[in-house]
Amino acid sequence: MTQQSYDVVEVVAMQLISSDASVVPVSTELSFRTSDPYTVRAVFTGPQTMSTWLLGRELLVQGLLAVADDPAGTGDVQVWRDDDPEFALISLSGVEGSALLAAPTEQLEAFLARTEELVPLGEESDRMESEISALIAALLTA
Repeated sequence: MTQQSYDVVEVVAMQLISSDASVVPVSTELSFRTSDPYTVRAVFTGPQTMSTWLLGRELLVQGLLAVADDPAGTGDVQVWRDDDPEFALISLSGVEGSALLAAPTEQLEAFLARTEELVPLGEESDRMESEISALIAALLTA
């Protein structure tokens, strides 16, 4: 199976906020495929490490409207607007620990707007139907 390229890619300069409130710059590549319209791939690259997460596109959209007392997401990923409207906060929790990242709201909104131009929110299943049919057809002819 060949690796399909991404339809929308944006590199966002985020900040990792540590428990002592110090900040570490993190370059984050956000990627979106129309063939997988529910998902945003995020590759976080810091000075010493790299980590890849799959985030729900709708979760990111909802997070831009959420507040700290009621963040979007209930699992390993939560997103909400910071007190400073120029930033959204993304909380990641996994087996290796947790991280809190501050992301420029304007860049996130621009990335999500570009994904919505290709696959509007609420129309993901329509897009997936043809992809699933194509996959089934390919499996049956293999």
